[in-house]
Amino acid sequence: MEANILSMENITKVYPNGFVANKNVNFSIHEGEIHALVGENGAGKSTLMKMLFGSEKPDEGRILLHGKEVQIDNPTVAIGYGIGMVHQHFMLVPSLSVADNLVIGMEPKKNGLYDVARAEEIAREASEKYNLKVDPKARVVDLSVGLKQKVEILKALVRGAKILILDEPTAVLTPQETKELFVELKHLKNQGYTVVFISHKLNEVKELCDRITVLRAGRTIGVENVENVTEQDISRMMVGRDVRLDIDKEKAQAKDSVLRVSHINKVNALGKQVLKDVSFQIPRGVILGIAGVEGNGQSEISEIISGMDRSFEGEVEVNGKNAREMTVRQLRENGVAHISEDRMTYGIVGDGTIAENMISDRYYKKEFQKGLLLDEKKISDLAEDLIEKFNVKCDGKDQPIRMLSGGNMQKVVAAREFTSGADLIIANQPTRGIDIGASMFLRNKLVELRDHGAAVLLISADLSEVMEVSDRLIVMSNGRISAYFEDASEVTEEDMGLYMLGLKQMAPEEIRRASC
Repeated sequence: MEANILSMENITKVYPNGFVANKNVNFSIHEGEIHALVGENGAGKSTLMKMLFGSEKPDEGRILLHGKEVQIDNPTVAIGYGIGMVHQHFMLVPSLSVADNLVIGMEPKKNGLYDVARAEEIAREASEKYNLKVDPKARVVDLSVGLKQKVEILKALVRGAKILILDEPTAVLTPQETKELFVELKHLKNQGYTVVFISHKLNEVKELCDRITVLRAGRTIGVENVENVTEQDISRMMVGRDVRLDIDKEKAQAKDSVLRVSHINKVNALGKQVLKDVSFQIPRGVILGIAGVEGNGQSEISEIISGMDRSFEGEVEVNGKNAREMTVRQLRENGVAHISEDRMTYGIVGDGTIAENMISDRYYKKEFQKGLLLDEKKISDLAEDLIEKFNVKCDGKDQPIRMLSGGNMQKVVAAREFTSGADLIIANQPTRGIDIGASMFLRNKLVELRDHGAAVLLISADLSEVMEVSDRLIVMSNGRISAYFEDASEVTEEDMGLYMLGLKQMAPEEIRRASC
């Protein structure tokens, strides 16, 4: 039996509002293994890892490192114990070089000044040692998402990390970048490093990991050797029941066009052209997916169509009306619903209740008025109905939405947008960072809306999602449409990755079909 390099025993964490994030959780890892940590949103994964990295403190329980109890009061202490964490949202300084980012806080000096040459040498040596190839002199702002992730991993390793916690590391990577990352992680494993791999992608867990710990509702459900369990087994452990892992979808029945985007060009605040002559249209009864490595224009498309950005060239028409001439509310009245990729900034009001967030797009309408006041009973009934239909796990409609897990926040946003009666649904990263059960629920809801006559624009960094849910497919690269598929099922993930990276490009006449 292998010895544990680290154990967390009977960990309990209760927040001041009474929410129990972890209850007597046990978690242990072996030296030199890749260990998956999975569970639904709100299962306690993030809280558990925050306590391991010193961002939170447990109320009960203890942490053992090499058999000795340790107190991890903050991330600096964690790093001192050889524990590093790569967060889903990178913590790099974009204007600095790779080398500068790697040595922040431990800058080499020469004659009392920052030694740039030594910093670059440290970066080069680390890059070679760990097989994470990246140019030390490159500015972070100019790097791809995959390279930025390598810098984050190197940053932890040069600080002495022997245990590496990776939070959703493949969420924004192409298939090629994911394969490359897995090779690099296995290389680290062979060198004796230990990796904790947090992911909702069960196929990747099966491919990469040695063992798996499943959490549900703040408790440890089980620990298994990955080779002994199927994806269905894992999902059942996560949610306590069988989960359908397929999309229930008939062939699309295209009708009249709802959205027309014509020759859109966009220059951002830094003077970079982020959209280059982009044109497409979406009929009723069709889901059009947009795939691409993040930063290739997808977010700008979403913001332009939803009315959040008006500084662009070209035309956008929704239901035959010029979108540029309408306010955000007028766009909504004209049939547009929008799930933003940044739900915390644009999707919710954190201090508002669940009910307030659910009716924030319709509170002013006559049906929710009672004289000069809001019809509280009608609002309450609607909120309770949507909480049930969208399976929002909460303490009730009056709970502040900021107290929910990310996945349940997303369900509240989806409940509002999906029940708005929209003709056009803009869904930008609708299932990012949420568990398999919630993801499948929202994906099937998009198909259901399509079948009821809505046009759906699905923007997703999850290739399996965008390929399975979409009827038609656009691939973005460097601000342009690099490929268009009338039938999303006719392309492989491998080819998608090549188009996303700009290594393949369709002929202009084939791409032009997207706007016809």
